[in-house]
Amino acid sequence: MIFGGAMAVFEGISAIATDSLFVTTRNYVFEFDLTGWGWIHLILGIILVFAGFAVVNGAMWARYFGVAIAGLGAIANFLWLPYYPLWALILIAVNVLVIWALCMGMHREADEGLTA
Repeated sequence: MIFGGAMAVFEGISAIATDSLFVTTRNYVFEFDLTGWGWIHLILGIILVFAGFAVVNGAMWARYFGVAIAGLGAIANFLWLPYYPLWALILIAVNVLVIWALCMGMHREADEGLTA
């Protein structure tokens, strides 16, 4: 989760700093200014990194929060597909893996609690 958040931060910084790096498409349904998308990714990335450190410290609330924020990150990267398709697909996969890992961790702890 920390890695995915850091990559989203870098994605946001690059979109805010240099608009010439990304290709802009015409007639896209979710048309935002590239700088606006950069701010969205930057904020989501910072929140993902924060939640990742909270999960590492063992906070249970961070798992639920991490699932929600990783879901928002996957949606944001899906909407980012026209600008940088390969990078967006990689970050969607990372966010889906984060959601899976957080849910499986909660599932295993619940199973261990029932058998103890």
